[in-house]
Formats: sequence, structure tokens, C-alpha cells
Amino acid sequence: MDPDALAKAFVDHYYSTFDANRAGLANLYQEGSMLTFEGQKISGAQNIVAKLIGLPFQQCQHQISTVDCQPSGPAGGMLVFVSGNIQLAGEQHALKFSQMFHLIPTPQGSFYVFNDIFRLNYA
Repeated sequence: MDPDALAKAFVDHYYSTFDANRAGLANLYQEGSMLTFEGQKISGAQNIVAKLIGLPFQQCQHQISTVDCQPSGPAGGMLVFVSGNIQLAGEQHALKFSQMFHLIPTPQGSFYVFNDIFRLNYA
């Protein structure tokens, strides 16, 4: 599959799942995965999903502005860099964000998130 198409498919799946049911993201992470969320490092699929579920808002809508990707390493991994806006329920203004994913192929032919770095972009 074309790397750009793969990155776009991953991004569409990730953010539609995040917006509808954050617990559904659990299968995208493994025990060796790491999330850095606004500087806080969290390891392991269970801890990552607990962090995402525990965020101080229930509903949000991501609007993606850009998706950039590069192949990563001889094993067929991929770096995916995303920028966009998050609209939180009840808030007038959207928040700008950037997020980077390092995707690693699985033996089953899919990918999992090995590294995930998220930052809000303040003006």
C-alpha cells in the first residue's frame, strides 16, 4: 500500500475512534508502546488508554489539517506527523495540536503505535 494512503487511513481511523470511543484505541498500542502527552511519559497499552480515557473532557472533534509520513527503518515502520484542531464540547474556540506516531508492522500485516507524542500548540 502507498505510504501516504496508509498514513491517511491510520489517521482517519485513530481520530474517528478517539472522538467516538477512546477505549477503542487499546488495540492500536502494545505493552512496549510509549505516549508522551504534553511532556508526561506513559508506557504500556493499558496505561496509555487509561490516560486518554481520563482526559478532562468527554466529547471532542478532531479536524485534521496536515498528515506527513516517512518510512522508518528496515522493518517497514512509518513515522506519521499530524497537525490540526480539536474542538471540545462547550468551548467556543478550537485548540491547535500536533501529534507524531511511530508505527511498527505486526506479523499479522497491520501496524501498532510504538511511539506517540502529543502537544497542544499555543499561539
